[in-house]
Parts: sequence; structure tokens; C-alpha cells
Amino acid sequence: MNIAFKLREQAELRPSKKAVLFPKKRNSSNKKYEYESLTFKELEDLSNLYGFILQKEGITKNTKVLLFLRPSLDFTALTFALFKIGATPILIDPGMGKKNLIHSISKVKPHALIAVQEVHFIKQFFPDSFKSCQIFISSGNLQLPQTKTLKKLKERWVDDFLKEPFFKIEDRHPEDRAAILFTSGGTGIPKGVVYTYRIFSSQLKMLQGMFNLNHKEVDIPGFPLFSLFTIGIGMTSCIPDMNPSKPSQCDPEKLVQNIQDNQATFVAGSPAIWERVADYCLVHKKTLPSIKFLVMFGAPVSIDLHEKFEKTLLNGTTYTPYGATESLPLCQFSGKEILKETASLSRKGNGTCVGLPVKGVDLKIIPITEKEIPSLDQTTILPPFKIGEVIVSGDIVTAEYYQMEEQTKKAKIMDEKGKLWHRMGDVGYLDQDGKLWFCGRKTHRVHVDTTQNDGQRKKELYSIPCEAVFNEHPEVKRTALIQTSEKGLNTASIVIERRDKKSLRGKEKHRFEKEILLIAKNFEHTSSIKKVYYHNNFPVDVRHNIKIDRIKLREVSSKKAFI
Repeated sequence: MNIAFKLREQAELRPSKKAVLFPKKRNSSNKKYEYESLTFKELEDLSNLYGFILQKEGITKNTKVLLFLRPSLDFTALTFALFKIGATPILIDPGMGKKNLIHSISKVKPHALIAVQEVHFIKQFFPDSFKSCQIFISSGNLQLPQTKTLKKLKERWVDDFLKEPFFKIEDRHPEDRAAILFTSGGTGIPKGVVYTYRIFSSQLKMLQGMFNLNHKEVDIPGFPLFSLFTIGIGMTSCIPDMNPSKPSQCDPEKLVQNIQDNQATFVAGSPAIWERVADYCLVHKKTLPSIKFLVMFGAPVSIDLHEKFEKTLLNGTTYTPYGATESLPLCQFSGKEILKETASLSRKGNGTCVGLPVKGVDLKIIPITEKEIPSLDQTTILPPFKIGEVIVSGDIVTAEYYQMEEQTKKAKIMDEKGKLWHRMGDVGYLDQDGKLWFCGRKTHRVHVDTTQNDGQRKKELYSIPCEAVFNEHPEVKRTALIQTSEKGLNTASIVIERRDKKSLRGKEKHRFEKEILLIAKNFEHTSSIKKVYYHNNFPVDVRHNIKIDRIKLREVSSKKAFI
């Protein structure tokens, strides 16, 4: 079992079809791009060459290889080459910040580094973090100590490779380690999630089944790893002209051009990307008739965004699959279904419906706790409409965090049949039809102390249901529920990011806050919110650039530093 066999299979079935394209040059007059490309046969051959070179340089089965390359034709070929060898690619989001990045590298102890030349330059300032590395390969041309360039290695080994160009793919056991993918660290320290070959295989089958994908589709992957799956299906994958580490800064005009140039049918990525694309299309009166599937993941998607794409996607719709680095995909729901069935309930604070579990996934709700749960029989399965902690099981659920035994124990549960369950760290509930309603992160829930005639009681509030009702105000861009305190009691407050970014004063501020607190009073689940804060630009997660960092907002409020 090895995902690299899928590439070889496609190279045999459709050798001359384009597998991957990269936007190289843009025409100044008609805005169309020129694209570098590799056919399936060329991608297969290039990944074989890279596999041969990497083996000659000492990278073999189970070698941990830290991969820091920008999306490119080489990134795709090198990733498949590592899988062919049976090595373990390590993928860490460079946007997680220097401290977390250096910590993650030290924790995973890579044996080899394949990276852009900037990373090789930076590593000289943090030698302890890279001391486990014995092999250094740069994608650039700059000569650095102990570092070989990919270009020079190709010149050195290509003739030897051509004498016997067939490259044997390492056949791996389903439970062998295939890759280590790091979480972004948005709600704690980043963790290395161990992927097996079984998980990759299961994800590919699920993705293909969820959208009924075939080799005729064309993919624009806003998240680079997605293309490994679509290429495995036989689809053409066009790398978009954007920095995947900064999705909220993408140029929507360029993305729309990539979509139009290639008549893309399947596009995926953070909602931060597609918010910009939707607004651009509406302002410039553009439609995207080629798209059948517009897939958004990484954060709850606003109803407004689904409505915008109703006007833009003439022959398709939006999709919001639910999941996490540790387990995905889990649930599936389309924008058409959301607008027809659940949008009105979400606007009233019922949470965000993410749909039914996909085939092969089991999902349950248990009481919220911070304690370890070694066995499923040590907790209770909650009935429909009872909010609790989301746990999932299935072939796409990862079993461990790399070299983090305590974190693994906190996140995993075994049942009486020996089946593994993952604790998502999310809260939500199931409705009468078995659909999951997402209510926020467990760490973002807020406790309120209320005084009753018979004593003090505690009330628990959840971010998504509370924020939704305030987001309906026309002057509000988004809101965040945060924990505050007053006179020794726990309180809840709402932070507002206004659409116009204005700092209100006097009568305008009084009028606006009165309207916000009236909304709070009109809903039972927000009635205990008595205080309003303002922030002009919410801090968001580093990976998808859209999940609100409510912990950081909470810290700011304690210092009374809101603008």
C-alpha cells in the first residue's frame, strides 16, 4: 500500500494527459497565464529520477525528511519521490511563528532537510534544532556549507539513472508511517500528526466518493497537499498563483484567471481565499461557470458566503466538509442544502450544521471534560440536541502525535471492541437526523457565574451560537465571545469587529451598544452578555487565516487594550 502507486497507475492509463500545471508568466494584455506543466508520464519519470537521487544521497525507507518547498512542479515530484522510497515527509506550516517552528523541528528530529535556500540560510542561526539532520538539499542555486543543490544533484546522477530508469516503489504495510503533518498550534503547541498509508488511501477513496470525482475534473488546490489526492484520481491539478501560507492575502483576480484559463471544476481551500474571490466576482460581475465543487475547510463558513456563491457558481455549489488534521473528512454538507435547510436556524444561534457523517465515519457526542478518557465505557453517549464534546472513529482517524505520549492519551479513546476514537476538541450536538451541529472549540467556551435566589450557579456559553446572533447586525463584520470577570465573578463579553472599522463615540457608540445588548437580551443563550468590546482587526489562525483567535482576544481584554 503506497499512494505513489496511484501516480504510476495514472501514468500508464493516461501518459500524455497533463497532471500538474504551474503559472509561470502572465500576459499583460489579456491577463492569461503561461503554464509550465508535467504530463502524468513526465511526473512519474521525474519523481522516479528524484527517488533515485535521494536514495543515492542516503534517504531511504523511514528516513524523516523535513520538506520546506513552495508549491511547484518540483514540490509535487519530490513528494511523490519520498513516498516511492518509503521515506517520511514532514510538513510544518512556516506561518506558525518562529518559536513554534523551531520547537516543532527540534521535537520531530528530521534526518534530512529539503528546502528553499532561505531555510538553509536560517538554519545556521538555530544549529541545535537541526542537529539531527545529516542530509541537506536546496531547491535554489546558492552554495552553502554542507548543502547540495537539486540542480547539481540532477546533473550528477541523471546519466546513472538513465541506464536503468525503472524505479521500484516501496510496498508498505497499511499501518506503516507515511508522513508527519503538524497542526498549526492555534489552540496550543503544534503537534506532529502521524499519518499511515492506510489513512492516505482511505482519504483518497472518501474524497473521490464524496464528490464522485473522475479523471475529467480539473483541480485548483488552495492547500498544496490536496493535489496529491486529485492527481491520484487522474485529475489535472493547476497550482494557483498565491502563497498558500497566507490565504487571506491572495489576489482574487489572479485566482479567477487560473480558474478560467484551466476551466477548473474542483477548487478547494480556506474560506479566507473564497471570501476574496466571491467579493471580486460580485464587484466585477464575473461568474465561474466551470466550477462544480467549491470546497471550503478550516473554519465555519458564513451563510453570507454561501449566498454570494449562489450568484457566482452557475453550474455548481459550495461544500463545507468538517474535519481536522487528525481526522478528515468527517462530515459533508453543501451550500444549497445549508441555505435551504439550516441557515435560518444558524442565524438564530443554533450552531453551524456541517451535515451527516460520511460513509465509514462514526460520530458521537460525550460530556465535556478536560480529563483523559482511556475507555469509551468511562463516559456517557449524549442524546440528540445535547451539546457535548465531539468524538469520531473511522479509517481516517490518526492514532498518535509523534513523540507526544501525553498529548496522545488526552486525545484518544479506545472502545470495548478495540476501536480507536479521536476527541476533536470541538463542542456540538447531533440533531434528530444524525446531522452534526458545530458550536465551537472546547477551549473557547465561556463560563458565567449567575446569582439566583437559591445561590450561585454556573452557566456555559458556546462561541458559534452566541456570535451568530450578533453577526446579523448590519454594521457587524464578525464577533467573538470571550471570558471576562467582574468583582470576582466569571462574566461573558462580546467583541465586535465593525464592517467600517470606525471607532464610535458619543451618541453613535451609545446607540450601537444599545442595539447589540438588545440582541443579547432577546436570546436566552446570550442574555448573560452585558459588555461590549471593539477590535478593528481580529487575530486569526496562521494556517487558514480565518479562525478567530479568541484566546488572544481574551488576553487583550484583560489588559484593557482594545481599540
